[in-house]
Amino acid sequence: MELAALATRAVPGLSPTGVADAPDDARDFMSAVVVDGSGNRWRVRGPQHQQAAMRLETEVQVLRGFSTAIRAELPFRVPSVAGATRVEDMRVFVYNHLPGEPVELPDLVRATPELIEDLGRTVAAVHDLSTSVVDHADLPGYSAERVRQRRLNELDAAASTGQVPPLLLRRWERAMEDKSLWDFAPTVVHGDLHEDNLLVEGERVMAVTGWTDLHVGDPADDLAWLIASPDQTFSDRVLVAYSAHRSTEPDEHVLRRAALSAEFALAQWMIRGTTGGNQQMVEEAAGLLRQLASDIETYGGRPIALDPPEDDEPQAPADNQDSKPVRRAGAAATIAGAGAWDASDDDDGPAFMTDADVAEAAPSDGAGEQDTGVVTPLRQRAAPRPIAAQRPASDDDPLTEEIPAYVDDADEFDLPAPVTGSLPIQPDHDSERRAKQKNFFPSSAASAASARSANSSASSSSAASAVSSASAQSAPSAASAASDASGGSVDTGSPAGSAESPGEASSSSIYERHPGLRPPGS
Repeated sequence: MELAALATRAVPGLSPTGVADAPDDARDFMSAVVVDGSGNRWRVRGPQHQQAAMRLETEVQVLRGFSTAIRAELPFRVPSVAGATRVEDMRVFVYNHLPGEPVELPDLVRATPELIEDLGRTVAAVHDLSTSVVDHADLPGYSAERVRQRRLNELDAAASTGQVPPLLLRRWERAMEDKSLWDFAPTVVHGDLHEDNLLVEGERVMAVTGWTDLHVGDPADDLAWLIASPDQTFSDRVLVAYSAHRSTEPDEHVLRRAALSAEFALAQWMIRGTTGGNQQMVEEAAGLLRQLASDIETYGGRPIALDPPEDDEPQAPADNQDSKPVRRAGAAATIAGAGAWDASDDDDGPAFMTDADVAEAAPSDGAGEQDTGVVTPLRQRAAPRPIAAQRPASDDDPLTEEIPAYVDDADEFDLPAPVTGSLPIQPDHDSERRAKQKNFFPSSAASAASARSANSSASSSSAASAVSSASAQSAPSAASAASDASGGSVDTGSPAGSAESPGEASSSSIYERHPGLRPPGS
């Protein structure tokens, strides 16, 4: 009911008669649908912390950039802000309600060809948006090379945790180092596109929500959620429709990068847990990373890099390897044991290349020549600094510049005096599941059990808190996600006293729950 009270402050004359839950990322946002006396519905959305508050302010900037002309050209609707009010130093926004409801991914996979076609049309329309929408909101734009370098920086940050299996580090780095894979034309990217932000009615996508991460970048990021579907061909069917509706032909490697993005989401989950000091999230991500590495070792993995791995190179045993940043191949390639080229000495034989650094030149001998044939061993690269400390801040760097907050200069919204007290909603069982599922993989059974315990505590609170908690239900449990993906029932947790230890992955394979990640034909 606190959300309903906030809605009345934000929109003068709104008289709530009921409140219903609305799917959302409950770790970041509280959300609910308020029904007024005339039967109109309003969506109320507020931040759970300062970072989420900045994302909501960004979304308001984005929505203001959708002019009437732009909205008329889109095959779907986008939200409109009806009002705002403050809770302490953060703002809660009220949006005009949009038609349609989110559809779970397993149900979308079984959708009619008409809806599959509309999914492709919707994603294509986002990527064909004018970059002026991004520029109007002062949001960043990245070139293809900048996107690749940012991924490499994230890989270093993940590797520095020591929790990423070497097999995954090699696999991801090979793809990120393959520059031909990153030859794409940047487009407007939604940045948070998944089934919860697509409102479907019948065989149409009626609206797209969640515009908090808009930017110009890699279109593959908006296709990553398709890769984790329970049907391996689902992403291909949507891609066919997507390609048909794009104003320009998408690059041929977009699904490879989408598969990389889907797998790499686990590493990003690890980074988020590490930087946030959430040990449960770290242990959970570590278990899922080990499970993914095992599945890739068994099945081969969905193709990502264009060049096949060099199987003839001897690999050290896994027990002797650690998750550290690896030296970039080709960083200092030299011809071993060779000085300046001499045409008279050319025997047409092959030259041998090495990625090792040539040793410092030896002192000159009596003939004035230097020995350059000694090759030093590879030196371990120092572990990277935290992401926040890797780059000095600069005024024109989109990685470091602060996203400006929305200022209501035109008195567009009614902004009463700040409300004191904390925001009402905390993540519960279902919201925990959906928050993890957004990262394309379900959680472990231990985490699910923990979430159930938290949900039981929440159910014993006051009626008002119960209604508020219902509004934050944004993510199904990990076991439910596995059940939906596999079409069968799954044990939702161990009995008391026999639950899995934190961070241990469930026994079922990620590939069993997400066949779309398997290589074709496996």
